[in-house]
Amino acid sequence: MLNDLKSNQTMITYIFEFIGTAMLILIGNGIVANIVLKETKGADAGWTGISLAWGIAVFIGVFISADASGAHLNPAVTVALAVAGKFSWALVPGYVVAQILGAMMGNFLVWLNYKKQYEATEDTDAILATFSTSPAIKSPFWNLMTEIIGAFALVFGVFYIAGGSMGDSAVSLGSLDALPVALLVMGIGFGLGGPTGYAINPARDFGPRLLHAILPIKNKGNSNWGYAWVPIVGPIIGGVLAALLYMFIETMQ
Repeated sequence: MLNDLKSNQTMITYIFEFIGTAMLILIGNGIVANIVLKETKGADAGWTGISLAWGIAVFIGVFISADASGAHLNPAVTVALAVAGKFSWALVPGYVVAQILGAMMGNFLVWLNYKKQYEATEDTDAILATFSTSPAIKSPFWNLMTEIIGAFALVFGVFYIAGGSMGDSAVSLGSLDALPVALLVMGIGFGLGGPTGYAINPARDFGPRLLHAILPIKNKGNSNWGYAWVPIVGPIIGGVLAALLYMFIETMQ
């Protein structure tokens, strides 16, 4: 009976990671679609609209899932918490899978919502932008550096917003932390996002990129898999560095 309860609780956490990530991508990539696709009414929102909407997307995703799963919504956050000893490594694969599948579901809903706009759009880069990120200037090393810095800022901020410590208490976001995390992501978008589109989240980029490759989208072009490693590796490195610095600071106090 106890094992069944633990199993059910674990499944609930995975489900809420899936739902929270799906909502994150639905709103976040929804604003991108509204701006870059043809025949929409949101084309003038620009970068300000993108940064604001991604902040709102994070708020919604975190608020929905925080109490059930801790609202990681991002493999970089999950891995960083595990590195810091604040999350079980045994749960990491399930969280990452839930996040990737949730990101795919969120972008699938974006595609359904803008189906006619996708059909009217001929720009392959614009279509891909509604799924995954790409650099403004292609330079793998510097693109990687941008993603490392952005993810570092996110994860390091999350550690302190969550109010965690290196004692017995776990680092976990609660629903009240949704707004400050949203503001943090908004700030990263405004301040650091221009060079790469600030994926800062491997699931946010990989899941939708995979969906882009699968969906029968007119004029979609290729999925730019040659760049796909950057928004996966960069955020993981940034998250781990943030965890290591957090642990170091805590040992000094």
